[in-house]
Amino acid sequence: MKSIWGLTLCLFLTCSLAANDWPSWRGPSHTGSLTVEGDYPTEWTPESAVWQVKLPGKGASCPVVWEETIYITAPDEGIDTALAYDAQGKLLWQTKFGPETPGKHKQLGTSSNASPVTDGTGVFVYFKSGTLAWLEMDGSIRWQHDLVEQYGKQKLYWDQGASPILVGDLVILPRLHGGDSWVAAFDKNTGEIRWKTERNIEAPAENDHGYGTPVLFQHGDRQALLVWCSDQLSAYAVDDGSLLWSCEGFNKEGAKLWPPIATPVIAGDIAIVPVGRDDRMQAQVHAVRLGGEGDVTATHRLWERKDYGVFVSSPALYDGRVYCLRHKGKLVCLDPQTGEPLWTEQLPRAAAPYYASPVIAGGILYAAREDGTIFSVRIGESYELLGESPMGEQILATPTPFDGQLLVRTEGHLYCVK
Repeated sequence: MKSIWGLTLCLFLTCSLAANDWPSWRGPSHTGSLTVEGDYPTEWTPESAVWQVKLPGKGASCPVVWEETIYITAPDEGIDTALAYDAQGKLLWQTKFGPETPGKHKQLGTSSNASPVTDGTGVFVYFKSGTLAWLEMDGSIRWQHDLVEQYGKQKLYWDQGASPILVGDLVILPRLHGGDSWVAAFDKNTGEIRWKTERNIEAPAENDHGYGTPVLFQHGDRQALLVWCSDQLSAYAVDDGSLLWSCEGFNKEGAKLWPPIATPVIAGDIAIVPVGRDDRMQAQVHAVRLGGEGDVTATHRLWERKDYGVFVSSPALYDGRVYCLRHKGKLVCLDPQTGEPLWTEQLPRAAAPYYASPVIAGGILYAAREDGTIFSVRIGESYELLGESPMGEQILATPTPFDGQLLVRTEGHLYCVK
């Protein structure tokens, strides 16, 4: 029999899927995919877009959608800003906070990397400056925190990347870096901290710099969070932040400079964990079975592969298969039970790599290359390249599918294509 927590989670996901909402960075099921049917686009141009709007500044946060309203973050003349648009691209409101902290890396970095998250009662935003805030659905601010003022600067080599997630009445955010690291849950209504769990794990240089987003899953009768950083996969209870189990053995040679950027994906009761960095041909993928207590390294590790992997792009799950988009455009479809590739195909080659994560809707996988070209691929038993759509501007943000449409954020614009 399902627990009440599990039933609540299933009902939430079902409602979101039925409404074609995309309420957070990896979508309603935290898998980078929509399972509802839909006729999604395969090829387009900027001129053929249903609509486009000019954004006030560069960001890597993806747009999220709730009941046909679109929420996104961007700097506006040096100020951290949240914006809302209707389904026709009309600006509904914009809310400004304090000064942005500009991206450290001029080509790739932005002050607005974390994607918003919403459950229809409020919109939660986070910026590199340390601003974490609840916005009412009309854009007014209920509460906001300055995490840099409270806890100091986040010491990361790259720019901040983790997005907050919502679970019930909690907003959960990891702050993992080369300093005092933790995962914390804030009361979504008041902004008060409900729990804060330290996560200071000794690791080789830069491996303790965390950029991934926690992944929600069910641990017995409790909801839990999967957190990947410092060469350790950890599960924390949502209700009190207690450590449920941990797994190591991902970096036996003690390699340095392996920042955990890509977020794991869960396939059934298996966590697929990206390890290493594909930009240096050091990528791996490991699998860990969920569950257990304490240190599960010796009992729950399933397999590891050193012949493929990713760097920044997070894996996606669709119809029981996991899809890894490699740094230079090789697409690997794998069996999560064994790690065996079911097929491997190369997207059309170019000098530019992939920083956005793949998303899947209507059986179509979208892969956005940094130079602004988006590829549409029919996936499943085999690979079929359906279209190539150059947008003419850099793309760092992951596209967002909803209701048969795709939202594409480029360096300067937000497009809706169909």
